[in-house]
Amino acid sequence: MTAPVPTPPSRAERALGAVVGSAVGDALGAPFEFGPEGAFSARFPEPGRGGEMCGGGGWDPGEATDDTQMAVLIAESLLECGRLDPRDVFRRFRRWAAAGPKDIGLQTEAVLGSGDPWDTAAALHFQVNGRGAGNGALMRAAPAAVHFASRGRDATMDAARRLAALTHGDRAAWEGTAVFHELVRVALSGGDPLAAVPGTLDALHPDHRGRYAAVLAADWHPDLATEFNGAVWPCLGSAVWALRTTSSYEDAVRAAIDLGGDTDTVAAVTGGLAGAVYGIAAVPERWTAPLHVPLPGFGGRVLRAGDLAGLTGRLCG
Repeated sequence: MTAPVPTPPSRAERALGAVVGSAVGDALGAPFEFGPEGAFSARFPEPGRGGEMCGGGGWDPGEATDDTQMAVLIAESLLECGRLDPRDVFRRFRRWAAAGPKDIGLQTEAVLGSGDPWDTAAALHFQVNGRGAGNGALMRAAPAAVHFASRGRDATMDAARRLAALTHGDRAAWEGTAVFHELVRVALSGGDPLAAVPGTLDALHPDHRGRYAAVLAADWHPDLATEFNGAVWPCLGSAVWALRTTSSYEDAVRAAIDLGGDTDTVAAVTGGLAGAVYGIAAVPERWTAPLHVPLPGFGGRVLRAGDLAGLTGRLCG
């Protein structure tokens, strides 16, 4: 008897997979941040046995980090403003940063705490410090990628660049976030994001195309990275590698965390991509159940997986 062919996820299920899957990856990876390679599988050698939302390193079990907290702030701004209002997003970021979140990237903290206007703060920081290519814009991109996907490649990539530029002055961060947006857009429609890489590279700024072509190549491995995966291009490359070399959401996220280094963000980016490919049903319930997203500076609010699902539905319109 032939086994039934699984029904592909719907667009709505893929969108939920992207947003919730990114948050789950973030919370799973947080306790292993800056640890050695293979630490996740060493502790949880048998997939599916449970207990992986273990907490540690200052994080409660299932607690999402700044990656997802900032993603939620973007989502809520898009919904409440009815459009992309960079000034409003920056205001929310600044309010959140002033409330003392458990974790915040050094570059993001410097930009948000500078007192400079929203439209010049990141550029001024980059001019002075020459550093602005961290993965702090990429990590928070899943909700915006879902929201803008229906508007086509150019619109979604442009929105990604505008959001990234709020805190990151180096165009490398803008282009990496734009790639993520486009790959999620393709996946939401049921396409293969890996097959979409060449066309996406063609849409990048020429000065950054070669760098991303290298890390997104089919034969690239994270061991070939010349920078720490806290930089935007090896982070994105690692996430795409994890997607390419596995066949399920769970395996992709496990592979991402096992790379070590900036595990919460690499897993958040991987979770967003893999969630868009495999859909929300592929994200284990034992991981979504303890998931929670505190929002410092916003009245002690804590969002759960159901709240993220509600946000996603509204983002999809």
